[in-house]
Amino acid sequence: MHARRALLYVPGSDRRKIEKSLTLRADCICLDIEDGVALNRKTEARLEIARSLQEFDFGPAEKLVRINPVGSGLEKEDLAETLPSHPDGIVIPKVEQFDQLDWVNQQLISAEQEHGWPQGSIRMIAQVESARSVMHLNKIASFPERLEALIFGAEDFAADLGAVRSPEAWELFYARSAVVTAAKAYGLQAIDMVTIDFTDIENLRREALFGAQLGYTGKQIIHPNQVVPVQEAFTPDEQAIARAARLVAAFEEHQARGAGAFALDGQMIDMPLLRTAQQVLARARAAGKAA
Repeated sequence: MHARRALLYVPGSDRRKIEKSLTLRADCICLDIEDGVALNRKTEARLEIARSLQEFDFGPAEKLVRINPVGSGLEKEDLAETLPSHPDGIVIPKVEQFDQLDWVNQQLISAEQEHGWPQGSIRMIAQVESARSVMHLNKIASFPERLEALIFGAEDFAADLGAVRSPEAWELFYARSAVVTAAKAYGLQAIDMVTIDFTDIENLRREALFGAQLGYTGKQIIHPNQVVPVQEAFTPDEQAIARAARLVAAFEEHQARGAGAFALDGQMIDMPLLRTAQQVLARARAAGKAA
């Protein structure tokens, strides 16, 4: 599964910003037709996204397109114009029920058949952004085909609740935890909320580190300055990688001798700690760091 430490939204109607995004080394570049594009520029955004996908080299970055919500009346044309240029995946905003994912999946099946692409080659990522979405998380996360990640849309969620946003974001804690829990229950990645104030890098870093602590695998971003601190926050450091590698090696050695739990650096090591160490190494490999 592709590393998605930073998912950068770029307005699909702005070719200059799309070109700039290619230089930033973000894990994912999400060309937006939804919230980042005015209603009277949707057509322009679709055409520009199609051209950009055909003309630009995105390198190792995942090429995503965020369509308008299923049911908005815009989603069919969004897919009709952009799918022939073969993005790597589709971000589906404001998902509240299983049927919305199924509709997109059927469009992707048709496109793959029409163009002779491998079935399942276009991924899906679902955005959870409302109280109804959170209440239906089990059904959304259990979608059986192509779904690889859930995104928590904090600002839309807060607006739906009428919650007052605070720097500490405790008003979002229940939903934020519910999204990452549902994602991990079904083997999906979880992508955390946007930090709206892109000038406050220290707050961004704190928020990203806390998201990683909760179990999120990445974070949505909206500005070039956010790429590096966010990707660093979701990448294990050298010390964490070395400790995880030592723990896994020691566990394998003790297992070979028939031993169960054992002590390492003054700490009792058992299966939960082994799984944590294995996850650290998996994140390191996904980020391109030797582990």
